[in-house]
Amino acid sequence: MARDRTSSRRRGHIAGAAVSAAALVLTGSLGGSPASAAGAPRGHDVSSHQKNVDWAGARTKGARFVFIKATESTTYRNPYFTRQYDGARAAGIIRGAYHFAAPDRSSGAEQAAYFVRHGGAWRADGWTLPPALDLEDNPYDRKRTCYGLSRAGMVGWIRSFSDEVRRETGRRPVIYTTAHWWNDCTGGSGVFAADHALWIAHHGAPGAGALPAGWSFWTFWQYDNSGSLPGDQNLFNGSLGRLKRFTKG
Repeated sequence: MARDRTSSRRRGHIAGAAVSAAALVLTGSLGGSPASAAGAPRGHDVSSHQKNVDWAGARTKGARFVFIKATESTTYRNPYFTRQYDGARAAGIIRGAYHFAAPDRSSGAEQAAYFVRHGGAWRADGWTLPPALDLEDNPYDRKRTCYGLSRAGMVGWIRSFSDEVRRETGRRPVIYTTAHWWNDCTGGSGVFAADHALWIAHHGAPGAGALPAGWSFWTFWQYDNSGSLPGDQNLFNGSLGRLKRFTKG
């Protein structure tokens, strides 16, 4: 993800209310490079690292959606979140919020509740992406990549987070991760694939990398950490019309 705090984040060769809704939107993988995926809506993700984003400029350069960091654990809020979130909407960009998971600090339910209170809410207005959960290497302790949790413990933590988000918003969260992290830290759990959209991080050609165990398709692909749009560069797997339907659940 876009860096946001003083600690650096390692990048890896680094989505849905029901299965039927997911099947409508998630229809396979795009092949080739970002440049060749001409029909795929382009987007990006940002955090406080990007500060005051030129949203009109991003829209002109092709941005059609953006994920914005809202929270981390139950102690951090992006101080730029509101202006970024409202600014994206004013520029005509579909926007959503993401939470950086810290599974070693508090329960999934506690972090989900904090996230929803501070930007992670959702409404079916056609402009709001489902809440997203950012799961990646522990940036604060490289020896505890999986935050000291067992694989079963991590699956339980994610389920707790997801259940609380659904209880409060009506949507399951999009899951952002890498194939390596997911397979290592959850043991390749496939229990989330049916009703959680995948936002995969793999810096390279979208559709060319391995997916986390359980998923057979991706919804969002983060393919680079720099480009013409502020923050990380992303694609949506489908048309703009399908992206808008996806926002409505």
